[in-house]
Amino acid sequence: MSSFQSQLGEEEGIADELAESQREISIAEFFEKNKHMLGFDSGARGLVTAVKEAVDNALDACEEAGIRPDVYVEIREVGDYYRLIVEDNGPGITKEQLPKVFGKLLYGSRFHAREQSRGQQGIGISAAVLYSQLTSGKPAKITSRPKGQAEAQYFELIIDTDTNEPEIKADEPTAWDRSHGTRIEVEMEANMRARAQLHDYIKHTAVVNPHARLELREPGSDEPLKFERGTDQLPAETEEIRPHPHGVELGTLIKMLEATESYSVSGFLQEEFTRVGKKTADKVCAGFRDRHFGRAMGWSAGVDADLDSALTDAVSNKGSEATDFFAAEVTSTLTSRELTARHELREVVDNVADATEEEYDVTFGSTVRDNAVEAAWAELAGYDSDPDGEAEARDRLTSDLYAVVDEATSTRKDDETKHGLAERLARRIAAGGERHRATEATLRAWVDEAAADTEEYDDATVGETARENVVETLWSRMATVPDDLPKVKEVAGDRDAASALLEGMRETDILAPPTDCLAPITDELVEAGLKKEFDADFYAAATRDAEVHGGDPFIVEAGIAYGGELDSEGQVDLLRFANRVPLVYQRGACATTDVVKSIGWRNYGLDQPGGSGMPSGPAVVMIHVASTNVPFTSESKDALANLPEIEDEIELAVREAARELKSYLNKRRSLQKRREKQDVLGRILPEMADKVSAVVGRERPNIEGAMARIMNNVSVEREHDGDTVRLVVENHSDRTEELDVTDIVSAEPSGVSDGANVVDLDGEWFVKWSPSVAGGEEATLEYTVADDAEFDVNVDGVEAEKLTVNA
Repeated sequence: MSSFQSQLGEEEGIADELAESQREISIAEFFEKNKHMLGFDSGARGLVTAVKEAVDNALDACEEAGIRPDVYVEIREVGDYYRLIVEDNGPGITKEQLPKVFGKLLYGSRFHAREQSRGQQGIGISAAVLYSQLTSGKPAKITSRPKGQAEAQYFELIIDTDTNEPEIKADEPTAWDRSHGTRIEVEMEANMRARAQLHDYIKHTAVVNPHARLELREPGSDEPLKFERGTDQLPAETEEIRPHPHGVELGTLIKMLEATESYSVSGFLQEEFTRVGKKTADKVCAGFRDRHFGRAMGWSAGVDADLDSALTDAVSNKGSEATDFFAAEVTSTLTSRELTARHELREVVDNVADATEEEYDVTFGSTVRDNAVEAAWAELAGYDSDPDGEAEARDRLTSDLYAVVDEATSTRKDDETKHGLAERLARRIAAGGERHRATEATLRAWVDEAAADTEEYDDATVGETARENVVETLWSRMATVPDDLPKVKEVAGDRDAASALLEGMRETDILAPPTDCLAPITDELVEAGLKKEFDADFYAAATRDAEVHGGDPFIVEAGIAYGGELDSEGQVDLLRFANRVPLVYQRGACATTDVVKSIGWRNYGLDQPGGSGMPSGPAVVMIHVASTNVPFTSESKDALANLPEIEDEIELAVREAARELKSYLNKRRSLQKRREKQDVLGRILPEMADKVSAVVGRERPNIEGAMARIMNNVSVEREHDGDTVRLVVENHSDRTEELDVTDIVSAEPSGVSDGANVVDLDGEWFVKWSPSVAGGEEATLEYTVADDAEFDVNVDGVEAEKLTVNA
């Protein structure tokens, strides 16, 4: 005991004094002293966090009501403080609920719901109110008008940090020009040093919420920052789901077992978990049974087994005919079976006993049947290597186990080693109980012990592979026992049983959780959002299938924009999102950042100094994680925790989009080389044509066809023959090309070839033709038109670098 402890012990009543100073604190009081945990650690960040929480609430409210969000954010400088106003067109909040929504921490409707939403804990907006009153001493001012109500309701309130309850300063009806929606106004100590992060938050929110219209007005800016809607399509509505069996932990499972109204394990699985029907529950129960009861060893009726005599001796006073019939039938049945476990022997004995009773009008009671089972089991599985007195040693196990060891191990093992391993394993199985049952873990321990003894005493080697093969072969031969599973309440009270059930759940193949609880952006809208806010040359996106962590489903999406007006200097721009909310701070502590740094971006065409870390170049990498329970590193919800399941899916999603980027960059480099080659030929061929013409004294040849052939291009050439016009397409490449040819003619054409059509637009005729031309082949469009007609041809479907037009 330390001197400090002994001094404390000498003072009478010290424990009572300490107890008097201890008291319960409210969650509001806790966060009052630890506001940094919620993202309010400075004036600059506090303002961004307050905007974030208010906008997230507005978007959630609008989407739940099926309303396309219009969110207005205004920041004003008011003396020593900043006033934040956030207004939305959502469904409004009832008078009864409004004070608790804004004035009570951990009050919300989504914490227990397994469906995707931006807010989950019920902390965010009330934390902004708390920060406001702590720094300015002023109440929050809230106006809300539920849809369909004649008037809005106006509140002024603060949070009583001692009780975590709203303290209402004003409550009155008011007129408001909005037909429905909510407006919150708070004043706080703040500054605009995080203006860039604020702009990023608003812009990135617009990227992943293309269905929303956002507007930001701020001090020092003459024009508001506006982001218009990119689509009228609202995110898919989500449905609450039950937990998935692959994601729950032991403590959670025990809690669920204690709370359920189900009586049986099968019913519990089907009632409490998603994706579990009768068949899946039966598979889980089979795995649970194996782990809880173990499986039963089965043995063959070897040549040394005298079953008939043993059974005859076990049955008395039944008459010789009935006894002989019973013994012969049981013996015949057992010898015809490859293996028989003890519970299977009991079933055989009962079936034959019932048949004997019916045939010979005798009674085989439970005692006779038990005696028959014991006698037959002694012949099948008897083991006594060191009997007392004059009794002979008996070993019915080693021969069967030798066959297993011989099958499971390599031919390099000699017979002595195999026999030694089988003999030592038989000794352990016999010592494990007369029913010869074992879980897979127990079986593995027996094999390891027997193998270790064999190595020690026989100077042999039994490696890990051989041991595992023996375990697998024996386990596959063992029979599932018929014992009834314990009831739910028994499992709840037995940690080992609950752990066995959990292992059975995790080992069973179960469908991934349904995704109707999630509302991913979708790869199409990810691309649309990137295109709306970033002027680039290339866009790609990928949405992964749903996976599970901690019983909660999640979906990862990734998008990449490249080139165009994106900044080519420095690192790529990494956009992180969770449930459609931008993660602005703690980038270095986020799992998404770690994953992006771990990818070898040089393989995908981006520069990566040193071969690791953030890539460089004119690119934006966007990652979105949608989940019913996003695993943040802290209550401020700025970074994702490093969970392997989520990190793996992030990497797969990013790589999927990056492969498209790689293809684009490879193609672009190939076309660049082609352009350079074509430019060189474009300078050389005319000079060669002029010299050849001068030497031979003939007209300068047309070099366009030669250019197309040399470059393996697709050539389009116009030919005139009186009033007949032909467009000849020659494909000099080795692949089939699908072209869209539009010939714009100043006079009306006639006699147009089959496969083409003519559209008249204000005195110009568009001859549209879509030929498919195989490599090395040509196609011809022909029509008749006046001699003085003018032409203008347009060709799509082939890159300009692969096209030669002389028309």
